[in-house]
Amino acid sequence: MTMQRSNRLSETRAAIAAVLFALFFSYAHASEIAYQESASEVMLERFAAPGGEPFLKTLYTQLYFVPVWTKDEGLSALAQALFAKIGSDRTFDHSGTLKQESLALQAKGEALYESGASLGEKVDLEFEISRLYRRYAEYVLYGSINWGAFGAQLHNLKGEGIHAGWVPYKPQADPVTLLQEAILEGSLEDAFEGAEPKSYRYDALREKLIGHLELQERGEWAPIPYTRVIKRGTEQENVPLVRERLRLLGDYKGCAEESTRYDGCMEAAVKAFQARHGLESDGVIGPQTMQALNMTLQERIDILRLNLDRIKWLIPRCTTRHIVINIPAFMLAIEHSGAVERQMKVVIGKRKNPTPVFSDVVETVVLNPNWNVPKSIIQKEMIPKLLRNPGAMRKEGIHIYSGWGRDARRIGGGEVNWANYRYTKNLPFRFVQPPGDDNALGKVKFLFPNPFTVYMHDTPAKSLFDRSSRAFSHGCIRLEQPMEMLRFFAQNDPNVDYEKALKRLEGSRNEHLKLEQQVPVDIVYLTAFVDYNGTLQFRPDIYLYDRMQRETLREW
Repeated sequence: MTMQRSNRLSETRAAIAAVLFALFFSYAHASEIAYQESASEVMLERFAAPGGEPFLKTLYTQLYFVPVWTKDEGLSALAQALFAKIGSDRTFDHSGTLKQESLALQAKGEALYESGASLGEKVDLEFEISRLYRRYAEYVLYGSINWGAFGAQLHNLKGEGIHAGWVPYKPQADPVTLLQEAILEGSLEDAFEGAEPKSYRYDALREKLIGHLELQERGEWAPIPYTRVIKRGTEQENVPLVRERLRLLGDYKGCAEESTRYDGCMEAAVKAFQARHGLESDGVIGPQTMQALNMTLQERIDILRLNLDRIKWLIPRCTTRHIVINIPAFMLAIEHSGAVERQMKVVIGKRKNPTPVFSDVVETVVLNPNWNVPKSIIQKEMIPKLLRNPGAMRKEGIHIYSGWGRDARRIGGGEVNWANYRYTKNLPFRFVQPPGDDNALGKVKFLFPNPFTVYMHDTPAKSLFDRSSRAFSHGCIRLEQPMEMLRFFAQNDPNVDYEKALKRLEGSRNEHLKLEQQVPVDIVYLTAFVDYNGTLQFRPDIYLYDRMQRETLREW
C-alpha cells in the first residue's frame, strides 16, 4: 500500500468516525447514547471470541463497532432505506430468497421492538441486517455469475482443442466501502446508484430489463407456429401472431393492419427485428427469424440479466477515448466520453479459435507487417498441407526458416520430415509470410501486447465483411476499415503521420510506429446491449458463453 493511499484511507476512516459520532452521539438522547455504547461493548466481546464471520468483523472494525441498522427504540433510517431499496429493485426475482428474507427481517425487527427487545436481541438483529445488506450489495456490485466456476469451464474446453480466455475485472467498490460511502454521503440510495456502472449504456439496458419484466407480468407468450417461409404479399394464418409479437417487442408501430396478409408495414417491422437480432435483414421470415421471434420472455430476461452482470466486470471507460470490440456483434466502435466516433465491421475468431475477452492498450502501429505464423496454426493446418505437398507453403507465399535467430537458414518444405513435428511441444522452425498484398495481415496491424497474442489487423479477404455472421479468424480481429483506424491514430498521436504512412504502405518495408498516446482497447462479449441510438440489440451466443455462465449463476 502506498503512503498516499494509506493517508487517504486514514482520512476516510477519520471522516466516518466523525460522521458516526455526529449521527449517534451529538444529537442523541441519553438512552440512545447508552444503547450505542452498550451495543459496541457486546460487539467487541463477540468478535473477541474465536471463530465468527470475517465480513462482520471487517465491517464493524471499519465502523468503529457502532451499530448502524438498529437504535435503542427502533430500526435506524439506514435500515429502513435498505429495506425500501430491496423492495423497489425491479431487476431481480421478487419471489426469490433475497426479497423474502428482506420482508421477513423487516417484520421481525418491528416485532422485536414492539415486544421490548433485549440488548442481545438488538445486536443479533444488527448482524442479521448486515448479512442481508451484504447479499444485496454483492448482487448490485458483482451480479450473479460465478467467475471462478466459469473459468474452470473455459479451462475444460482445452479438452476439445478450444483455448478460450475471458479476463473479468472486479468492480472497485465492495460492500464495506459502499456502506462507508452511504454513511459519509447520508444516503444509501445514492451510494448504490453511484456504484453502478456508468459505461456501456448500463442504465438503458437495465430499463429494458424492467420493461421485459413488466411484459412478463401479463403472462408468458406461446410459440408462434411455423410451417413455411413468409414473404411480403403472402397470406398465412400465423401472420397476426407475428404482427402482435413484433408489436409487443416494439418493432411494429404506426400501423393498424390486422389481416392475415403480410404487408409492407409488417415487412419494415420484420427487417427492424432482424437487424436488432443480428440476422440478415431481408424481411423474409424463415426458420432463423422465427426462432428469434419465439424466444420466450424468460429467455430474453435471462440474457438481459446476464449481460448486465457482464458489464459490472468490465473496466469503466467514462471519459477516455477507447476502442470497443463486441465479439457477438462483430463490430468495433471508437468511443469518446460515451459517444461513438467511428464504427466498423470486424471478423473475429471461430468457435474453435475464440477471440479472448480482455482489456489492454494499443501501443504500436505496424506498417507492412510480417505474419509470423503461430505454432498452433503451423501444427494444425500447415504441417498437414506439407505432408500432402512439400511445396504447399511456397504456393501460399510462406517462408520456412530453420530457427528464430539471425543465422536461421531458409529451407524448403521437402527438407524436413514434418510428421515428427505434428504434435511436439517445441517446434524449431519459423514460418513467416513477408509483407505484400497477399499477406494474411494485410498492410497494417495494431498491437496491444497480451498473453493471448491477438491484435487488430487488415486483411485481403474483404468479402467476409459482407456476411452477417463473421467468425472466421484464428482469434485476431480483422478490420473492415484498417485505413480509417490508421487515420484515427494519426489524428490523436504525433508519432503517426497519415500521409507518410500511406506512402510507406505503397512499398513493402516493415516499420513499427510506437504510439505516444496509448489507446485502451476493450474486447467484450455482450449478447444483449443498447446501441448508440438507444435501441435494444440481441446477438447469437456464438461461443456458447451464455449457456455456460447460466450454469454458474448465484440465486437471490
